[in-house]
Amino acid sequence: MPPTYTDLLAEVKTRIREVDATTAQELITGGAHAIDVREPDEVEQGYVPGAKAIPRGFLESRIETTVHDRDEPIVVYCAGGARSAFAAETLQSLGYTNVVSLIGGFNAWKSAGLAWTTPFAFTPDQAKRYSRHFLLPEVGAVGQQKLLNAKVLLIGAGGLGSPAGLYLAAAGVGTLGIVDDDVVDTSNLQRQVLHTTDRIGTSKVESARQTLSALNPDVKIVAHELRLTKDNVFDVIADYDLIVDGSDNFATRYLINDAAVLSNKPVVHGSIFRFDGQVSVFDASTGPCYRCLFPDPPPPDLAPNCSEAGVLGVLPGVIGVLQATEAVKLIIGIGEPLTGRLLLYDALEASFRTVHLDKDPECPICGSHAPTSIAHIDYSDISCAIPALA
Repeated sequence: MPPTYTDLLAEVKTRIREVDATTAQELITGGAHAIDVREPDEVEQGYVPGAKAIPRGFLESRIETTVHDRDEPIVVYCAGGARSAFAAETLQSLGYTNVVSLIGGFNAWKSAGLAWTTPFAFTPDQAKRYSRHFLLPEVGAVGQQKLLNAKVLLIGAGGLGSPAGLYLAAAGVGTLGIVDDDVVDTSNLQRQVLHTTDRIGTSKVESARQTLSALNPDVKIVAHELRLTKDNVFDVIADYDLIVDGSDNFATRYLINDAAVLSNKPVVHGSIFRFDGQVSVFDASTGPCYRCLFPDPPPPDLAPNCSEAGVLGVLPGVIGVLQATEAVKLIIGIGEPLTGRLLLYDALEASFRTVHLDKDPECPICGSHAPTSIAHIDYSDISCAIPALA
């Protein structure tokens, strides 16, 4: 007589490890991956905080992008403990060595009085707009909610700020602050794709607001039509989670870095010159800051202005999109950010190379003798060129 479903389940349970809700919580708190193998409509009713949703039918094809190390601990759960048992055996057959199934599933978790949460309530338009994000287990509904709750400050609505702003808005970053005191000029239109010919003479922050609001009405645009100074920088950056620096001069670049270090905020750095670009993430809490790499700006005669040397119009698109990518990774908490690494792009060679960056213990702003104020620092306006690496 062929085995029944009950027989199969009982047999599978002899080949896997099961844990109760309390033990599962301890494992997850200790760093284990929580994998929810229920269907999306079930997850909408609630889930274990931090769990990654991978429906049982997609487990084999998606697990490798969620758990890279097959020896890392995994807690699999479903609604009642049956599907997760089969899922645990599947993961074992794929070479995952430290997998457990939650006895009683999510129902047992709730019955034990453990914390659980419900997904963000997306509107029908949002569900359609961000549908490609929902398909990515690394992003999903939880990641999209993080994006919608995020507040990003964009320094500059020019060459770098244009592509970065467009893609951050399209991705659904909930609040985008934009800092710029300039107006749209004909010479901008070769690379600053936020703006259009009919807006020549319009302030760049207003032009950016019109473009980004039309692209995604979910995004709240906060216009800061001003030039950053020592007197206003801390007030401007205070309400934001991270900063995307698309400035075109060293004065602003150093000012942003120093204020961000003292405010404990990460900066996604980007710079361009002629045919070359650079991207990095400066976060003094986990790695170097901009001054660790360039303690002081170069003298003006060694750094010609971009208006004199020129810049390839498409180059900012590459660098700005890389900045937006790093910002999204930081917000969601996925991948490896460019902290401690400087990504160099040569458009003529179509080549990338990465330079490792170390935190400087003697850095004048984040080192062992770091100041508590920037009042004594002179931020003289210089140029927009990329400083040469030593």
